[in-house]
Amino acid sequence: LVTDLKALIAGYAQPGQVTWIGLRPARRAQMLSVGQVMVTDEGLEGDHGRPGKRAVTVVQAEHLGPIGAMLGQGAVAPEVLRRNIVVSGINLSALKGRQVQIGTAVLSFDVICAPCSRMEEALGKGGYSAVRGHGGWCASVIRPGLIRLTDSVIPT
Repeated sequence: LVTDLKALIAGYAQPGQVTWIGLRPARRAQMLSVGQVMVTDEGLEGDHGRPGKRAVTVVQAEHLGPIGAMLGQGAVAPEVLRRNIVVSGINLSALKGRQVQIGTAVLSFDVICAPCSRMEEALGKGGYSAVRGHGGWCASVIRPGLIRLTDSVIPT
């Protein structure tokens, strides 16, 4: 039974896909949407993020609609959440603690990405609560590389 559970946990239906990439050039600066980004040992080139377990932030495209629905509006735009990478087609929560190849880079999904206090400012009343549980994951860099739009997201 334990072996079967390990196999179930390791499995996934399909690779994910990168649908959006954004950089934060400075604290509180407007997000810049880019077609590709180089991942270094410290994080993303051109992003002011933090090295270590929070070097790269990743959120599921499928969560943008529910966040908006909880606010009585349509899907929120990815730049509003201030995450670096949006992926679709794979459950990011199922990747916790695993290494994941995106493009030629390998990341480790380590820590849930809690909403920042700016979500009230960005989304209005209830914005912080709407993002809770849907804010994505913080990842550390295992292997630097290049990530492009439409790259596959594959657990290793």
